Amino acid sequence: MIRSIPLLALPLAFAALPAAAQTAPVPDKGDTTWMLVSTVLVILMTLPGLALFYGGLVRAKNMLSVLMQVLTVFCIMALLWVAYGYSLAFTGPAEATGLSPFIGGLSKAFLSGVTPGAVAETFSKGVVIPELAFVIFQMTFACIAPALIVGAVVERMKFSALLLFIVAWFTLAYLPMAHMVWWWGGPSAHDAPAGWLFAQGALDFAGGTVVHINAGGAVLVAAIMVGPRVGYLRDQMLPHNLTFTLIGACLLWVGWFGFNAGSNLEATGLTAQAVLNTTVAAAAAALGWMAAEWALRGHPSLLGAASGAVAGLVAVTPAAGFVGVLGAIVIGLIAGLVCLWAVVWMKRALRYDDSLDVFGVHGVGGIVGALLTGVFANPALGGMGVFDYAAGSVAAFHTGAQVMAQAVGVVVSAVWSGVVSWAVLAVLRATVGLRVGVNDEREGLDLTIHGERAYSN
Repeated sequence: MIRSIPLLALPLAFAALPAAAQTAPVPDKGDTTWMLVSTVLVILMTLPGLALFYGGLVRAKNMLSVLMQVLTVFCIMALLWVAYGYSLAFTGPAEATGLSPFIGGLSKAFLSGVTPGAVAETFSKGVVIPELAFVIFQMTFACIAPALIVGAVVERMKFSALLLFIVAWFTLAYLPMAHMVWWWGGPSAHDAPAGWLFAQGALDFAGGTVVHINAGGAVLVAAIMVGPRVGYLRDQMLPHNLTFTLIGACLLWVGWFGFNAGSNLEATGLTAQAVLNTTVAAAAAALGWMAAEWALRGHPSLLGAASGAVAGLVAVTPAAGFVGVLGAIVIGLIAGLVCLWAVVWMKRALRYDDSLDVFGVHGVGGIVGALLTGVFANPALGGMGVFDYAAGSVAAFHTGAQVMAQAVGVVVSAVWSGVVSWAVLAVLRATVGLRVGVNDEREGLDLTIHGERAYSN
């Protein structure tokens, strides 16, 4: 089987080369600048983008609690990433073992050896960027993935239980998935084994599997195990400030250019393609959701259009650098329609309380995008195909085989994340408890947990 190489795995190729083979490449300043700009854009997605998007969707009495949760999760993940996250996700073990395809080692714990002079290779062979630029760029992914989970359990989960859950999920679910999908063992058969899903040929340009489906599996399990909010399906629980939600959605959209296009790791024509694909997929999804809602429910809502745009952004994430513009539009349109169905009909039929529809948008949207990547990456449909890095050319493309590889990635990510989440939440429920008291929930978490109010009146 030809070993295809997802683009985010390529920086590790240089690190895997024997020391004798390394020369002294000089980082490209333009590519380095683009990566630092992309990093700032992805931080913008979480702070304040996701915080405002989620904050506007909850009731006024819980606004500050959501902002606090997103901010705190970001801060914790930033520290854990440099402590051990980067090393476990993006290094190979000193000696290959049976676990090597599933998790890395601790050779770079606390960024040991990652000096300002250390470099990582980009997609173009011989072109490098500082490894620290890659470290901080990947940190932003590790920060936003667990922050997404917050939206499923807002307004009723204990702050302490949420933070403990996030730390455990990051360690046991996010890091193994990042390693399995993005770690390339190296160009030589003597190097560390590639990540397991990478070796299966799964394509994930910017995190559809690692971030969105992975978080989606945790979201569904958490929403069920924590249980519904008091009054769910009986009382009205309308968003308190859709203006904040739209501002947050727009910040997410802008930040997503760093998320998707930054994942090319250099400033090239493919980077521009990823920016274009990100734009048109989000636009198609927003219009598709709006049109379907208008036809079926009699009104085109702002909340629907904003949710559709995010669904399109999610769905194009795994495909951004593998498909052409037509493929991106179709992926966005399908994602908008399918996610609308998941949010409006599937959730009500299954009666689980995913407060801010994280699974319906990120989980379902990620699944749609991952599977359709296997279709529209086909060069016959305008896609980029699968690049065989060792051969230096695009390999023959087989749609059925690629869709199957994508499906394997979807199932492994969702199931592993779900199992980890169930186990961690079961332990927390038996120890610290998962929910605030009923009276505290009715009063609102802003006041009962944080001692503050978002609004004086």
